[in-house]
Formats: sequence, C-alpha cells, structure tokens
Amino acid sequence: MELIHRNLLIGIHDALQETFFEDRKYADKVIERLLKANRKWGSEDRKVVSQIFYDIIRWKKRLEYYMGEGAKPGNIYKMILAYCLWTKTHYKKFEEFDGIKNADILNKLKKNTVPTKAVEYSIPEWLAETLEKELGSKWEREMEALNEQAPTILRANTLKTSAKELVSDLNDENVESFQIRNYPDAIQLAEKKNVFLTSAFKDGLFEVQDASSQKIGELLDVHEGMRVVDACAGAGGKTLHLAALMKNKGQIIAMDIHGWKLAELKRRAKRAGAHNIETREITDTKVIKRLHEKADRLLIDAPCSGLGVLKRNPDSKWKIDQDFIDRIKKEQQQILQDYSKIIKKGGKMIYATCSILPSENNEQVETFLKNNDGFSLIKEEKIMPSEGFDGFYMALIQRNT
Repeated sequence: MELIHRNLLIGIHDALQETFFEDRKYADKVIERLLKANRKWGSEDRKVVSQIFYDIIRWKKRLEYYMGEGAKPGNIYKMILAYCLWTKTHYKKFEEFDGIKNADILNKLKKNTVPTKAVEYSIPEWLAETLEKELGSKWEREMEALNEQAPTILRANTLKTSAKELVSDLNDENVESFQIRNYPDAIQLAEKKNVFLTSAFKDGLFEVQDASSQKIGELLDVHEGMRVVDACAGAGGKTLHLAALMKNKGQIIAMDIHGWKLAELKRRAKRAGAHNIETREITDTKVIKRLHEKADRLLIDAPCSGLGVLKRNPDSKWKIDQDFIDRIKKEQQQILQDYSKIIKKGGKMIYATCSILPSENNEQVETFLKNNDGFSLIKEEKIMPSEGFDGFYMALIQRNT
C-alpha cells in the first residue's frame, strides 16, 4: 500500500477546506494555486495531490456516508482517511492527527452496501430525483460516466498547424497524444500533463477544448467572409474555433456580460493569431439591438447547469440546487428570445448547452419555435457523457426568409 507524505496531505486538506468551506471557491482555481505555491513537488506528487483532491470532491457524499457524518471544517482529515481506506491507495496511518477513528468506516466498507442511489453515485438527493425524472432509467449510466476522470482533449489551431502536426510537435516535447476519429482537429493526451508549459502552447498551436465542444463550431457551418456573433463568448474557446474555421476572414463579434472574460479572450486570440475577432461587453440591451438582423451566423452557448461536464467540474454539483436550475431555464428562454433577432433572414444560429437535461435543451428549443413562427429546426445533436466525452446539446436553427 502506497504512502502519502505529510506535506502533501496537509496541502490536500487545505485545498478541500477552501473548496468546501471558504467562500466555496472553484476547485480548478484552488488546485492551480496549491500547485503553484508548491513548485518543489515532483511530477508524481503533483499527480497524486490532484487525483485525491478531485476524487474526494467527486465522491464527497459517499465518503460522508462511510464517515457517518457530513463534511465539516474539522473533519476533512477523516474524509481523506475514508477515501484512502475505500480506494486502498495512498494510505498512511493517521496517528499524528488526533481524533481520527477508522473502525466505523471499515465496518461500512465490509458491508459493501449504500443506502440510496444518491449515495452510490455521490450526488445530492434532489439531483438524483431530477435526473431520474428527466432521463428515466438511463440516468444511472450517465452518472456512472460523469464520475469518471475526464480525458484531456486539445484542439489543433488550424490557423497555425494541423492535428497530425500537433501530435508530432508534442511528442518532441515528451507529451504523448493521438488523433481522435471523426473529430478532425482534436487530439487526446495519453496521460495527464501540464501542456501549458510546452512551446506548442506558447506558440498558439492549440487550445484545451473537449471533443464534444468542438462539434459546435463545425455544426454552425461558418464560411470565410461571414459576419458571425458569439453571443455568450466567455473566455472564447468556441470563438477561437470559429476564427480558425473561417481562416481569419470575415468578422466575429464576441460578446459577454463579463468584461474580464473578454479580456482573457483577447489574450488568447493574440496567442492563437486570430485577427478577425472584435469583443463587445453587453452592458445594456442596446448592445444587442444594434446587431438586429446583422449576422449570418449566431452562436448562443447558453448559461446552464453544467451537468454534462461534471467529469471535469465535480464541485459544481455541490454548488447548484433545483432553484438555480429553475432560474437558469428562465434565463435561457429569455436569451433565445432576445438574441435570436441578431440573425439575418436566411441565416442560422446554434443554441447549445453543456447540460444533459431535456428541460434545458430540446424542450427550450421546442418552446422557442412554438412562440416564433419565423424559425425552423434544421438539426439537433445530443452527446451524452456515456459516449466518452462531455455531455453537450446543440440545435441548429434557421431564420426563414
């Protein structure tokens, strides 16, 4: 049985404390800061810390059942112990930490049973009910997939390279990867590595973007010379893909309500060599009205529950609730109604989410089409987590002439 050093254990403890109790910070930002603060840790130590940190977040509810109590600021070490005993990895006797008892945990592990499906898949009870209501019997298969670790997928920046060339360039930097069938610009890392330290990243040869997310840019059917609006651009992963598909010709207007995200997009665009992107912060309704009937293509990557990407963001299931989902559904419908006016007659738009709930996806599109005679559905695609990559929904809609 492998040992885990005390300083790593303390690092994991402090990171979990931040994520669960100190302003409920985002896990990816917490682990990034932890690893930056401990640059002397070797690559294997960093890998162990990241794995245990994310696994405990992912399996929090199940571990609480083994512990016999909920997560509290004072029992994070007990949660780590429960994880180590359950997985039989990285276990070290915890005598140096007062009050840690493992007898109850071991008794529950020997029984090898859990009281509810929510505990089995480590999700809140309300979420288990919502998933079963919306997905039926297949919800368990999807939750099983969402509890797996996400692969690292890169998108080759075709303004500068190809997927085949990127595999070769990364191999020269001791990063093993391979192309993915039916995803022309995607490559997958053979094992997790910090690709942001590579020359290939600094030279703008790729972006980290899941394979399912890459489908959206392809479905939008953009061409050189078009005017394209990315209405919920965020930090611009899909915007940059659209720029590459358009070969830097035409215009992309990237909009978001958060100016700091657009600032990050500008930095990424400069590195990628994407010159046809203009950013506009949505400060009021006039920003949208000025674009009415001005775009050939529109991307609405709508705010959503994020339930399709729990593989890479497991902490989000502890940060949302049913009220949040109800609110976000109203926001989605409002965004569809308001932003759809941006498309020219004869133009096309995509409504997309990284959710797996029909109420956020096809049901939203059905409601929109019912209330707007001038639009028709061309194609929709649902990608479920059990298929291997992130869960996504995308609908291609045309504004009739």
